[in-house]
Amino acid sequence: MNKSYGIESDINLKLWVVSNRFTLGIHRELLKTFKKYGLSTSQFAVLEVLYHKGDMTVGEIIDKILISGGNITLVIKNLEQKNFLTIHPDCDDGRKRVISITDEGKEIVSKAFLEHLEVLNNLLEVFDNEEKECLIKLLKHGYEYRR
Repeated sequence: MNKSYGIESDINLKLWVVSNRFTLGIHRELLKTFKKYGLSTSQFAVLEVLYHKGDMTVGEIIDKILISGGNITLVIKNLEQKNFLTIHPDCDDGRKRVISITDEGKEIVSKAFLEHLEVLNNLLEVFDNEEKECLIKLLKHGYEYRR
């Protein structure tokens, strides 16, 4: 027996379940790549943003990636211990710390990123580019509407 909560609520619940299953499935596959390189999803995200955008403060990293402020300190500390990044004071504001990716960090993230991209391309090949653009537009609209 399927219980109904009304047409709008039923479709909203269905959308939520389907989108979560889709997202979790992608995350599960991508995590395999990150683990292969000894990285967590958060560690990969930090290295990737530094690799592509350059040096950043902790606050800038938080703004660019989906990670909580409380977790970022541990992620950065662990990456520093692996010699994948360095931390130094900001020249303009000594209270801030600037995070830089090392050559070793660049080497690992460049390999992991290419594999990440290949896996992502394979997972999303079910959609053509027009469908992808439509999904992007719809999801952005939903996100921006809530802000």
